[in-house]
Amino acid sequence: MPDAANTTADRPSTGVDPKPADHPNVPPRKIGVLLLNLGTPDGTDYWSMRRYLGEFLSDRRIIELSPLLWQPILQGIILTVRPSKSGQNYAKVWNRELNESPLRSFTRLQAEKLTEAFADEKEIVVEWGMRYGQPSTASCIESLIARGCDRLLLFPLYPQYSAATTGTACDEAFRALMKQRWMPALRTVPAYYDDPAYIQLLAASVRAQIEALDFEPEVLLVSFHGLPKENLLKGDPYHCQCQKTGRLLREALGRSEEQLQVVFQSRFGPKEWLQPYADEKVAQLAEAGVKRLAVVSPGFASDCVETLEELAIGLRETFEEAGGEHFSYLSCLNASDAHIAYLKKLVERELCGWI
Repeated sequence: MPDAANTTADRPSTGVDPKPADHPNVPPRKIGVLLLNLGTPDGTDYWSMRRYLGEFLSDRRIIELSPLLWQPILQGIILTVRPSKSGQNYAKVWNRELNESPLRSFTRLQAEKLTEAFADEKEIVVEWGMRYGQPSTASCIESLIARGCDRLLLFPLYPQYSAATTGTACDEAFRALMKQRWMPALRTVPAYYDDPAYIQLLAASVRAQIEALDFEPEVLLVSFHGLPKENLLKGDPYHCQCQKTGRLLREALGRSEEQLQVVFQSRFGPKEWLQPYADEKVAQLAEAGVKRLAVVSPGFASDCVETLEELAIGLRETFEEAGGEHFSYLSCLNASDAHIAYLKKLVERELCGWI
């Protein structure tokens, strides 16, 4: 009989299950947090813009027409004419030091600072990706899985939900996950448009920026990216969530309905979009005698071409041409310390049970 001291049952456990020599390497388990933003071109030149716009405007969440009807129009006149015009707009606000769009710069910085904020949580890995353009959502998911993330939190950086923003960002992540043999457990961060902590953060940012101005705005416009009105009628909650953010911000700032008004920007095509339109409202206010105006855009977590060019530059020109005198665009929360602290709390809330 074998010596009892040498039996398998009596051997001390190593805590590691035996595996074949050719077993694939499995890294230590981690939790992935993926910050998702809409997208950015790689450059302001015609072909970079054409690639980006082609991907963006081919998304059925953005353009709901049948591809049989839409693609000939898109591939014809739109992608022939629009890339040059859009490239000129991007060039006005391009981050020339890093040779990239402001949206890419801010989103990267948010991810870097959030990584620092979770420095003591070794199992949490933060990445950032784009729905359109680079870094792609799929490449980020592959990177997170390769680093051992068997649990994944998708964080679309949109305070208000829309199928054309949060919806399509999650779609792209789901498509990438469908190709994974070992799919991680999955969670998504819900819209936080009426979260009291978010409203307080937003109000504090607005107050600080207004106090730094050399004039007191008579009216504060709260501008959100527009959508076709039919999206609302089909059940998209975006319009209602924008209005609630605007109302809560107005209450937090102690302003009247005349002193703080919600508008919608960036309409495209012949359809009716959510109203009032930002450019028309700005002109109306100036023509009615308003001389001092400020604009903030809480539908974006980061400044981008829609805020830095369309609002900060375009609306200023509209306001001054209509008789306005003092105009200021108030920046998004971007990568401010207060914003990063808030994003960290959201992540921690959504990771309950995982950490």
